[in-house]
Amino acid sequence: MHSFEIVAADRGLENALQNKVDRKTKPLGALGALERTAVKIGLVQQRLDPRLERPHMLVFAGDHGAAKAGVSAYPQDVTWQMVENFLAGGAAINVFARLNGLGLSVVDAGVAHDFGVRPGLIDAKVGPGTANYLEEPAMSADQCALAMARGAAVVRDLAAQGCTVVGFGEMGIGNTASASLITHCLTGVPLADCVGRGTGLDDAGLARKQALLEQALRRFSGSDPLAVLAQFGGFEIAAMAGAMLAAAEAKMVLLVDGFIVGAAALVAARLAPALPDYCVFCHCSAEPGHRAQLAALGGEPLLDLGLRLGEGTGAALAFPLVRAAVAFLDEMASFESAGVADKA
Repeated sequence: MHSFEIVAADRGLENALQNKVDRKTKPLGALGALERTAVKIGLVQQRLDPRLERPHMLVFAGDHGAAKAGVSAYPQDVTWQMVENFLAGGAAINVFARLNGLGLSVVDAGVAHDFGVRPGLIDAKVGPGTANYLEEPAMSADQCALAMARGAAVVRDLAAQGCTVVGFGEMGIGNTASASLITHCLTGVPLADCVGRGTGLDDAGLARKQALLEQALRRFSGSDPLAVLAQFGGFEIAAMAGAMLAAAEAKMVLLVDGFIVGAAALVAARLAPALPDYCVFCHCSAEPGHRAQLAALGGEPLLDLGLRLGEGTGAALAFPLVRAAVAFLDEMASFESAGVADKA
């Protein structure tokens, strides 16, 4: 696997950035999380006037062998059907990406379907879905490394085209179950606190999901991030983890969506502890395990709307706030330039 070189953001510019924020025509701290976001992006880009160039959303898709065991309310075919919906422009992420000026590509990391060559689709397929982790590891170490490498290559291509901000979304029936297992293993939070209703399980379905995940954990214990990812992850989660590492290495701004994207971020951050320096945590998911992820990553979500759709929708919805943070830093007058009296 590629060895990523990710260093903590140089904080030498932090005082200058904070002073620029504080001298704007407003009370200290009055723009709240927008101020902290502006400083973070300035540190990522190492400039007092950061720029969000060629913003792009990536939706990683993959199927999960465990989905056929009943960990989801929906059949596995919904994965490829929703990818078709993305490609046709009809999903929520398409609407929000168009609305907010974000490019959008779908990355087939491992869907059990042959799409052929299609506009807007990036072929990074490792295989037609993972194995059933109730019986065996979801993927081999080599497959995991390949998925990560292909995800990284997608982001490097974007960076070469001048993209400085990349959003992460996903699609894969059964992937909230994978995210629950990864979150439990990497944070130590009890499994029951990491398992939610996913695509809309009723009480009986939720109980069955929890029982199946407890069964999966009887096969494996450990907290090594790559071992956990190979045991329980999806190809789309592995590809996202690699893509995030490549984005941080390229000093891009990462727009981190909800629970499944958060699982990929957990893996990436365990491999490169500086990764959260490059992340804007866009929203807090309604999935219960997401709060455990945010606590582990030190993430402050910009939105809390009760979202649990995935697809990167939370990242796309938060992007106007990210743009606003950069814009006020660049365009808002200071007390000095506006001739406004500072507080006594």
